[in-house]
Amino acid sequence: MADPFEILEVDSEADDAAIDQAYRRRVMETHPDQGGSARAFQRVKDAYETITAMRNGEDAPEAVENGEEAADDGHHDAGARVEYLNYEVIADRGWSIDDDGLFAAAADAGLDAEDYGEFRVEPGETLLEAAENRGFAWPYACRGGACANCAVAVVEGEMTVPIDHVLSREMTERGIHLSCIGAPATAEMQVVYNVKHMPELDELRLPAYRFERTQSVD
Repeated sequence: MADPFEILEVDSEADDAAIDQAYRRRVMETHPDQGGSARAFQRVKDAYETITAMRNGEDAPEAVENGEEAADDGHHDAGARVEYLNYEVIADRGWSIDDDGLFAAAADAGLDAEDYGEFRVEPGETLLEAAENRGFAWPYACRGGACANCAVAVVEGEMTVPIDHVLSREMTERGIHLSCIGAPATAEMQVVYNVKHMPELDELRLPAYRFERTQSVD
């Protein structure tokens, strides 16, 4: 693999914040939906993964060392049932993500299918792909883990946590994940989608106009 710092166009002495910023910029530049190529996009992701491993005192993942995309995606083998709720509904009704019985209240509220319901995630689908394949227009931008536009909050269940993303460990420990690269790791899951406007995610959100060709939702 070529020098990962050269691929991200960042100095090898750069701090973590500068590396994260460079990764997000390079993802935007190389994404296939933005005129880049799948190969260039994957090289950027691999470079970021390698630098992250180096900074943590770990070896680069074997798939990156071999120049291959990681094969272990952690998806639940038999698929999963996902119950979802729109964050805007929570804000409008004065609810909280931490409320006991949040989804029971949503089920009794007569909400539109856009705001509350459930669908099945098949093996091999990310959560965002599953939502789109069932006709939903959930927010996203880069599709590469470089922003928080597609973020969801997992209330019950578990999601896979790929290492190449911009969320801090504190965020993932609180249940914040990226639907574009994550998938259910349990047979059932409750998620709040459209949480990109949570204050702690402001700096990780990308403006939708930069991704108009991907038909992102802001």
